Order: sequence, then structure tokens, then C-alpha cells
Amino acid sequence: MATITLDQISKSFGVTFAVSDFSATIADGEFITFLGPSGCGKTTCLRMVAGFVEPTQGRVLIGARVVSDPARKIAVPPEERGVGMVFQSYAVWPHMTVFANVAYPLKIKSVPKEERRQRVGRALELMKMSDLADRFPHQLSGGQQQRVALARALVMNPQVLLLDEPLSNLDAKLREEMRLELKQLQKQTGVTIIFVTHDQMEAMVMADRIVVMNAGVIQQIGAPREIYQHPANRFVGEFIGVANFLRGQRKGQGFALVAMPQVILPFQPPAALASDALVMMVRPQDITLHPRQGQFAAPVVQKMFVGDATDYFLSIGGETVRVRGAPREDYAVGATVYLTISTGQFFQ
Repeated sequence: MATITLDQISKSFGVTFAVSDFSATIADGEFITFLGPSGCGKTTCLRMVAGFVEPTQGRVLIGARVVSDPARKIAVPPEERGVGMVFQSYAVWPHMTVFANVAYPLKIKSVPKEERRQRVGRALELMKMSDLADRFPHQLSGGQQQRVALARALVMNPQVLLLDEPLSNLDAKLREEMRLELKQLQKQTGVTIIFVTHDQMEAMVMADRIVVMNAGVIQQIGAPREIYQHPANRFVGEFIGVANFLRGQRKGQGFALVAMPQVILPFQPPAALASDALVMMVRPQDITLHPRQGQFAAPVVQKMFVGDATDYFLSIGGETVRVRGAPREDYAVGATVYLTISTGQFFQ
């Protein structure tokens, strides 16, 4: 397996930069996710690791080997980089059996027939597909086709496995199953994985670390819990999970809400934030509802049952705040409830 180093890589298409000054080191055996909205540059970064796209500047290293460096005219072709890639569309050949699909890259490399059979058998066993070796893709479910694509990537014993939104075509239940299987696969093989997605839940569930991107620029790199609880900026706070943003001003040792200036919350913004006009980010689960008393009152304007809880939407001085209610709570739309905010994070 191998570490991956992306050293100040940028990629421009004409005058437009898809990726700008991207630097990250992915440890040997790490599962890392590139996360961000559509068009943020995450797939371009993945393709620069694979060798399908060459950077405009900067270097890509797999292990100690430089595989891309335009300044030195180094551009190692994809097939010589020791990477396996799984695409969003699966890209399995419809006229080939499962066995033939998985064996195809070995056949291209002229791997002897017996070794080919053994390696395909191991890959199919790893993906729990051994009993489906003689089937054709049209006889498989979407999840099974995805396993074929993974087996075909793994049969080459890659140092790095690159996954470009591979679960987006699956239904919700299959996506959840495949998330668990991919994590188990990574533990079994020890392969270094880069996983590209715009789905924050996939990133949070599977990744050892997440690289949050926007407009081609890294916003934050960190463990899922760190990024969720301590976002580096408002973009990360909004993109990861659900958050409320309450506008206000520093008021002595507290924070006065713009929407309800008579309400001063007992939170002191950090001195490092020079401005007195600030925004406090509050997660829905950091607000507790009470029927009679709290820091202040607000009416329920909408509610949404989500199975294990109810989300309430409250009107605070014309602004809507989302609160995650306890399972047994049931406040009616139009009812007045009281709120207690336990914690928050400030941004300028």
C-alpha cells in the first residue's frame, strides 16, 4: 500500500481554476473522503491522482514516487500508477460474465490463466460474489454490479483505491449496506482509499478524515467529529450537518440577538473575533425545548416527524430556527415553546 502526497496542485481550464493550491497527505491505509458540492473540484483532484487529468502545477506522489510534476515534465500514465478506480456508472461490460469482467484487466496484462483464476476467485470471495461468477450484468442488482466493479479494481492488487461517487446510483438501503461493506473491505485489505462524494452522511460514516472543498479550495481537513463540532468557517458549518445561524452582537459577557434584541444569551464570543457584529452557529440538537420556561419563547410554525425524533421549526423575530425534539415530545403547530441553547460557535 502507499501514502499519497498532493503538493500544491492546481488545475486550470483556460482562465478558470477547477482546483487551486491543493495540498494534502493521505497516510498508508487511510480512508479519506473529498467532500463538497457539485463543481467544487473533488473529482478533478481524484482524476489527477489517477493520471486521467494532469495538474497545471504542483506534484502528485504515490509512495516516494513522483507520478505528476509538470515543472519536470513527469506524467506517469494511469496504468503504471498502481491505482484502481471505480466510477459512478460501474462501467461493467454487459456482454461479459462476472468472472470475465473481473478477469479482464489481468488478461490485458497477460497474467497466466491459472494465476488469473486464483486472483479473480479471491476478489469475488472478498466481495461475496463467488456464487454469481457465471452471471451477466443484466442478471445482477445495482449493488451486485457495484461489487463487480470493486472486485475488478481490487484484482490488480492496487496500492490505492479511488472511488468516484460509487454509491450514488443505489437506493437508500443499498447505500447504507455498501458503506458498511466498504469500511470492512478497507480493514481487510489495508488499501489506501480516496472516496469522492457530495453526500455528507457517506463522508461522516466512512472516512478517517474528510477534506471539505468549495470552489476548488480546501476549506478544512479533519476527522468527521472534529469537522462537525468545530467547523473552520461558516461554509463548513452549513455544509456538514444541519445548523442554525443566529445574527447578533457582543453585549458585555453575552450575545444579543438581532432578531430579538431583548434576549441576551450567556455566551461570550472569542476575543479573537474583532467585530462586535457576529453570527452564532447552533446545531438543532443543542437546543432544548420546554413547555413553560427557558431562555426565551418562540412559536412553532412547522414540524417534521423523522422517525426517532421530531424536528420543529420555530419563528424567532422573523427568522426560522430548527430544533431537534426529544422522541416523546409533541408540540402542536402554533404552540409557544421555550428554548434553552446549550452551546454555539461564532463566526464573523
